[in-house]
Amino acid sequence: MKTLKIEIPEGFKVDSFDDKTGELKFIPIPKTVIERIKTFDDVLNETGFDKEEFKQSLKGLDKDEKAYRKLKLLAAALNEDWVPDWNNSSEYKYYPWFRMGSASGGFSCDDYDFWYSRSSVGSRLCFKSRELAEYAGKQFETIYKDFLTL
Repeated sequence: MKTLKIEIPEGFKVDSFDDKTGELKFIPIPKTVIERIKTFDDVLNETGFDKEEFKQSLKGLDKDEKAYRKLKLLAAALNEDWVPDWNNSSEYKYYPWFRMGSASGGFSCDDYDFWYSRSSVGSRLCFKSRELAEYAGKQFETIYKDFLTL
């Protein structure tokens, strides 16, 4: 039996091997949503929106209204198909939490929860994990700043 060692290209995995032809096929390793979404253009691509059409839809809106529309798309993109179930009290829901006027001059990102029920964020802006909420708050801080400040 002969052995042939083949180096798998970085970022790929073996998809199939044909015993008759010796053909080896690779497919990309799926990236996490955080790896795929780094910019707002990535958000638009992930959600299927055309950049120019989206810009047109924002015409005439105030800065905070534009930011809210962007944040709704951001939450939808990062959450993939997850939607918060507000009838399920044991399901955690996360959102970025900012301390305004911090020493850094911007927002500080953190999160928290309480043992009682309360809503201080719109349901469309919740995230399915703490990691996604922290990522959104840090990576897209300028959009949150446009939404939360005058």
